[in-house]
Amino acid sequence: MKFAICNETFQDWPFEKAFEFASRCGYQGIEVAPFTINKDVRKISPAERADFRQQATQAGLEILGLHWLLAFTEGFYLTSPEPEVRLQTGDYLADLACFCADLGGNLMVLGSPQQRNLLPGISHTQGMQYAADVIRHAAPMFAERGVTLAIEPLSPQEGDFLNTGDLGAELVDLIDHSCVQLHLDVKAMSSEGTPIADIVRRHADKMVHFHANDANLRGPGMGEIDFVPILQALKDINYDGWVCVEVFDYEPGVEALAKESITYLKECLTQLS
Repeated sequence: MKFAICNETFQDWPFEKAFEFASRCGYQGIEVAPFTINKDVRKISPAERADFRQQATQAGLEILGLHWLLAFTEGFYLTSPEPEVRLQTGDYLADLACFCADLGGNLMVLGSPQQRNLLPGISHTQGMQYAADVIRHAAPMFAERGVTLAIEPLSPQEGDFLNTGDLGAELVDLIDHSCVQLHLDVKAMSSEGTPIADIVRRHADKMVHFHANDANLRGPGMGEIDFVPILQALKDINYDGWVCVEVFDYEPGVEALAKESITYLKECLTQLS
């Protein structure tokens, strides 16, 4: 397991300062929210991409990929009944794959609930078909650029589409492409009523990425969720990917969130069998 942190955690910090601090805390990787650079990745120049990547490299961090793919964008929608909107959304996912690869990343987490919630009159089954249509359109570019799209189930508090790991896995199966797999998030899984470790084990064959956070929206160890059985499950399934800290409540402050999260995760590792 390798530890990373999402770059929006650092809010308005300059990238260079954020990367240096993350590295000093012990993180090995950084996960990028594109909107922290530009709300439209098509407007991020080759020079800007190269500079961003260099700053991370100089700090000793690997850019593992992207998340919040459609956040703050306009005109894109994963479950739209309109063919043209789905086509444009698929094209933008392909653009994101190019951006991801240009940064040196190979993974994109598809959450973005505000761009996928079911529109009036659209059933969940229809939404699955529409989402599959969008993602299949972009999948050839994923393969060309060596990028895997990881579909992220989210809790009912965040949206009404793909609220369980099982539904995320169902969409992966529906798309049936090697570059489309599953992402699991602790905060989201905590809403399912099933032990998180059991969900992890159930989807071991599809899961390619993992977010660590608490149901209280802060970092791991900053709430009631015990990560020892969760990390034990990851170890038991031989997960060797990233465990990335993603938070939503910044009240404790950037430094506390970054430091305390990784300190707790490393302490949990010492308790694994």
